[in-house]
Amino acid sequence: MNALQRMMAPMQRRVMLMVGRAVLELVNDNTKVQAAQVSLLEGEVRDQVERFQNYGFTSVPEAGAEGVALSVQGNRDHIILVAVDDRRYRKLGLLPGEVAVYTKWGDYIHIKQGEIEIKHATKVVITSPLVTMSGNLQVAGNITAGGSLNVTGSAAVAGSITATGDVVGAGISLSTHRQSGVTPGGGLSGVPV
Repeated sequence: MNALQRMMAPMQRRVMLMVGRAVLELVNDNTKVQAAQVSLLEGEVRDQVERFQNYGFTSVPEAGAEGVALSVQGNRDHIILVAVDDRRYRKLGLLPGEVAVYTKWGDYIHIKQGEIEIKHATKVVITSPLVTMSGNLQVAGNITAGGSLNVTGSAAVAGSITATGDVVGAGISLSTHRQSGVTPGGGLSGVPV
């Protein structure tokens, strides 16, 4: 039995070391597949570890984040990182089915049932030739639009609206409309023509 155990020992060690925890030390985001330096077992540091991410999503985690390291075929010289999380910054309290993208600064996009919540400390920038929204628009601050702002539903604005162009509501232009039945002085005029 001892001879069999001695013969199987190297294979057993490789199997036991195939999956492990890693602590991120450095990230190089200038390669086709992100490269990382990770600490594995005590005193074991590996460089140029490929970090695989889901298609369409990318991030650069900070040193101290934790991940799952896989030794391909049990080879400790061929380690890949397949998942990285950072318990210091993760957004907590999501309900089943919800999704969030978050940063260490507390900014996030939280997709809930029937609602998307976006929180950022200073501003949200959308760069597109056209932004379309359906439904009502409620604004608690100011709206600045470099082009036209067209609202087909209702818009409730708690701040002010300043327009350098024309403002049109229900087909009536603030710049060019005329009133019928104009009464001089403090009297009321008729409805717009």
